[in-house]
Amino acid sequence: MNVRIEPSWQQRLQPEFDKPYFEKLTDFVRHEYATKTVYPPGSQIFAAFDACPFDRVKVVILGQDPYHEPNQAHGLCFSVNDHIPFPPSLQNIFKEIESDLGIPVPASGNLTRWARQGVLLLNATLTVEAHRAASHQGKGWETFTDAVIHKLAEEREHLVFILWGAYAQRKGEFIDRNRHLVLQSPHPSPLSAHRGFFGNHHFSQTNAYLVAHGIEPIQW
Repeated sequence: MNVRIEPSWQQRLQPEFDKPYFEKLTDFVRHEYATKTVYPPGSQIFAAFDACPFDRVKVVILGQDPYHEPNQAHGLCFSVNDHIPFPPSLQNIFKEIESDLGIPVPASGNLTRWARQGVLLLNATLTVEAHRAASHQGKGWETFTDAVIHKLAEEREHLVFILWGAYAQRKGEFIDRNRHLVLQSPHPSPLSAHRGFFGNHHFSQTNAYLVAHGIEPIQW
């Protein structure tokens, strides 16, 4: 199957695109877009990959599924389009960055600026029906994004994997901690942020690790 995705990812993920599960997933997703309101826009399903080629990845932040309200999701986990109010988890991410690094909360919640520096903002599920959180879970996306994480963990060295919440942590259990830095804490959602997300210093730890391995740090 030919999937429109950034070429370095296309090369590595083509074996997944050729598997039966991905064909079934594609049929499901096409039907959903044809009959319902689904986010993100179809052209942005693989935006995280398009903005961050395989060999440029430095950091992986793992989310669960896209925002499901209008105009929010654009293919990068936790990120929203320009001029869209910050969802609560993103507000808390910016609060932690301000506390950790002294960087003021930005005007825009569009995290494309991170992606272009090498932060892969990967949701476990890449599509969602409007107003129905987790509605596209269990359809095959998780198998695909597991393959993405395996490719990165096995073919690259000295990446930082940021896993917030139990769901992300289960998805990253196999990552070799001797080859990569794995940072874990509670999720930034209002339900759990005060149980250990605030004060986790993941952003300064990420940059310290990158610098220690001769890699340009992220301008959060």
